[in-house]
Amino acid sequence: MFGLTKEELTVLRRLDTPRKIQDFINTLAVNFEPHGETCMSPRRVLHERTAHCMEGAMFGAAALYIHGQRPLVMDLKTSLWADDTDHVVAVFQKNGFWGALSKTNHAVLRYREPVYRSIRELSLSFFHEYFKDDGRKTLRSYSAPVNLARFDRRGWITSEKNIWYIPRYLAKIPHTKIISRSQIRGLRRADPIECKAGKLVDWHKPLKEIAPAVD
Repeated sequence: MFGLTKEELTVLRRLDTPRKIQDFINTLAVNFEPHGETCMSPRRVLHERTAHCMEGAMFGAAALYIHGQRPLVMDLKTSLWADDTDHVVAVFQKNGFWGALSKTNHAVLRYREPVYRSIRELSLSFFHEYFKDDGRKTLRSYSAPVNLARFDRRGWITSEKNIWYIPRYLAKIPHTKIISRSQIRGLRRADPIECKAGKLVDWHKPLKEIAPAVD
């Protein structure tokens, strides 16, 4: 199936609910990209046991796909001036309600239960906690769910190469605004205690090896 090996399929078939998929994603170390930027396929994530948000979202989408669901991802876009990064999640439906799978290193922007009536509602659930260290709230728009099955012919699930074409596609498609200019002007910054909590992380970036002193 999809070019996956028997061993790979065995792992993915065990992840037969969104909750199990998210639990597995949480065990993956954060990909700090020590050797340069990556966009690994689900196969590479499975073998490397590491992922950043884009890679985690694609892995989650692939796991859903194995179990007969559409492999959907959604891009959450930030303001251009805020020196912030977009976040990508895999989205799914249960009993007509939307939820999300997410790979993040922080206490926020995490898994969403399938309780949201629309993609807009789901995206808004990320708004308040999407802030910089100084409390500025930066989430501005969201994309419609993208079905990654459109990339099946390119082998996105099992590629050994970086699959940059997926984030590039997400970046160029239309996004729906969440907030108006007047609303942006009236935004209140997150409280200091929220900013402090936002700095909690699951994984710490490894310290670079210190070169030995030269006499």
